[in-house]
Amino acid sequence: MMSFRLVPDQTKVPFLSFRKTAMALSGFLALISVALLPTKGLNLGIDFQGGTMIEVRMPGDEADIGAMRGTLNGLGLGEVALQTFGSPTDVLIRVERQEGEQEAQLAAVDQVKQALTESFGDDISYRRVEFVGPKVSDELFRAGAEAVLFALIAILAYIWFRFEWQFAVASIVALVHDVVLTLGVFSLLGLEFNLATVAALLTIVGYSLNDTVVVFDRVRENLRKYKKMLLVDLLDRSLNDTLARTLMTSVTTLLALAALFIFGGPVIRDFTFALIWGVLIGTYSSIFIASPILLFLNLRAESVALPSSTEKAA
Repeated sequence: MMSFRLVPDQTKVPFLSFRKTAMALSGFLALISVALLPTKGLNLGIDFQGGTMIEVRMPGDEADIGAMRGTLNGLGLGEVALQTFGSPTDVLIRVERQEGEQEAQLAAVDQVKQALTESFGDDISYRRVEFVGPKVSDELFRAGAEAVLFALIAILAYIWFRFEWQFAVASIVALVHDVVLTLGVFSLLGLEFNLATVAALLTIVGYSLNDTVVVFDRVRENLRKYKKMLLVDLLDRSLNDTLARTLMTSVTTLLALAALFIFGGPVIRDFTFALIWGVLIGTYSSIFIASPILLFLNLRAESVALPSSTEKAA
């Protein structure tokens, strides 16, 4: 049987020769992302912002978003956002949180339904209505931020225990890089940031860490084997040794995610986009961010512990 290979054996790509360009590009993109967050901000979903979300299916071949917006903006309910959702007749209506308890939110829904019925007839299908209160939305946002932060701290502790401190620092810098750039892309494109996106961020962290640990395992192995080799050459050798595995994992994952993005529907599209972006940026950071930081931290063979009995057995 013929074997399929994305890259040939024994590649000699000089990855570290591009480190200055890659680090400058990543630093520039990270600065833009950090600047976007307080200025443009994130398009917070109803999970974090609170309010009412109504999904409707309008009669006819296509919903008239302009006419619907004009109808609903005159109700005095504050900010009302509309967007097509799936088919041309499906519309997602987001109404800002009203002052008062649940009765006030229900009254707002009734106003929306009455106004749409008067303007577009009785053939409107109301597919779902969701409410999120201010207390719940604040708690969800805080819990989501804490989940990402605690994940990074746990990863730092694990890598520090599993490897040496240089590897831990390099891993965390790469992971923070991935998270910041993902937040920047969501802010720039105005994609909805909700609980599903937090789950995507945690998935990105895990994927990127897995890629980085595979490279670091080979780096540590080569440090023990080639003690006199220049560190820059050793890092390039380690990256080339793991290149086939890295690319095969990334490509197969992207194929599955692309199918979800195209055929999975609008409900999971932003979530899937976050994962696609995360796989791409995670693969990039494990090669062009984590490894150059080891060079910057002046990793030496003497600092790498001898293999344990468990590692020898493996």
